[in-house]
Amino acid sequence: MMTTRLLEQFDVSESRLREIVASTINGADDGELFLEYREGEALVFDNGRLKTANFNTDRGFGLRAVAGEAVGYAHAGELTEAALLRAADAVSSVKSGHSGVLAAAPAGTNRKLYGEDNPITEPAFDAKANLLQEIDAWLRSRDPRVRQVTASLAASWQQVEILRADGQVVRDIRPLVRFNVSVVVGDGDRQESGSYGAGGRRSFGEFLAEAAWKEASEEALRQALVNLEAAPAPAGTFDIVLSSGWPGVMLHEAVGHGLEGDFNRKNTSAFSGMIGQQVAAKGVTVVDDGTIAERRGSLTVDDEGTATNRTVLIDDGILVNYMQDRQNARLMGMEPTGNGRRESYAHSPMPRMTNTYMTNGAYSPDEIISSVKNGIYAVSFGGGQVDITSGKFVFGCTEAYMIENGKVTYPIKGAMLIGNGPDAMHRVTMIGNDMKLDNGIGMCGKAGQGVPVGVGQPHLRMNAMTVGGTQN
Repeated sequence: MMTTRLLEQFDVSESRLREIVASTINGADDGELFLEYREGEALVFDNGRLKTANFNTDRGFGLRAVAGEAVGYAHAGELTEAALLRAADAVSSVKSGHSGVLAAAPAGTNRKLYGEDNPITEPAFDAKANLLQEIDAWLRSRDPRVRQVTASLAASWQQVEILRADGQVVRDIRPLVRFNVSVVVGDGDRQESGSYGAGGRRSFGEFLAEAAWKEASEEALRQALVNLEAAPAPAGTFDIVLSSGWPGVMLHEAVGHGLEGDFNRKNTSAFSGMIGQQVAAKGVTVVDDGTIAERRGSLTVDDEGTATNRTVLIDDGILVNYMQDRQNARLMGMEPTGNGRRESYAHSPMPRMTNTYMTNGAYSPDEIISSVKNGIYAVSFGGGQVDITSGKFVFGCTEAYMIENGKVTYPIKGAMLIGNGPDAMHRVTMIGNDMKLDNGIGMCGKAGQGVPVGVGQPHLRMNAMTVGGTQN
């Protein structure tokens, strides 16, 4: 585990390092030197054997200068003066013909949202491998219909330092863990699957306690067995009830990306130019909050050094803010919200979500379900596709049920929720009082970069939604 400052690992004095960075960025509007060291480990136990066991380390820097809408960015996997000078030469070209005033540094913070211990070190590798094997054997003993078990553990430890031209240095150490289990069950020629996972910015600790992994494994098996008995989903227009927690992934995709600053500055979002307008039903409040302790999507500071925030995006149906990094906020005359994120030192930052969720309403889940005469109860989602410009989305349900006369009846499979993000937000008619965040498994892709995120919501009723099914 790396413990020394990254600035001290260059083969050049820190004063010389600061001089190169300052000369590269001064005259631009913004920029920074982003330094990163990362350790990562992943174990996958699949179908009775340890299929994958990876450990890796990576170290490098990214140098950026921002001039108006243009960005100069270069990176290298070596902390040497020669590499930094090559990067500086490439990045400096963005300032050609530009006379900028360097933006003020982000305000500092003493807040810490997670510890600094490396989760890879505990438990030891052998203990992790043995646990995954135990999970496999335990699940197979639970039901003779279990045909395949896949259990995995992943952990990372990231050290970040951000140096600005004015000499400000921001540091952050970020642990991250994730545990997943999936099960395939079969009856004759029919096979169905179920999965469950959990994680966060802390050690494995409670996630791998016996009671916890058994509960997670049992939940994956339960979902698979439910799907084994599920009938083909009908197609048509239905009132939909979304469960709390992970179904917030639909909110993340269908609405969240459309509220990121870059899409709105470029007028490519369905929400462009709509600040102050009604974009959702009354009662709908959507928040992006990177300040929740130990959550997967949380950050003490973002990847530009800005402290993360609890940013209200939609307030009682009215669009009030976008998620911003420094560049897009400046160009739009707005304030950065601490949403400048990057996958690694090899990537330039952009506006990204952290933990995005809808806040509570007044109804109990039972009240919402009992209000539906003929509809579908979507408990969990798998993958989906969204077009940011139009807002159109398609999401597949991994666990869903019919609702008949206010009662949840039989499970269905193959249900696809189809709609348009802004339109769907106007179809929300009841909001539950049971908001919860997902269990810490979210990963978000944008422009080829992946970052960990969180989602959440209470139970929701959405009227007259289009459902694609598999029923003949």
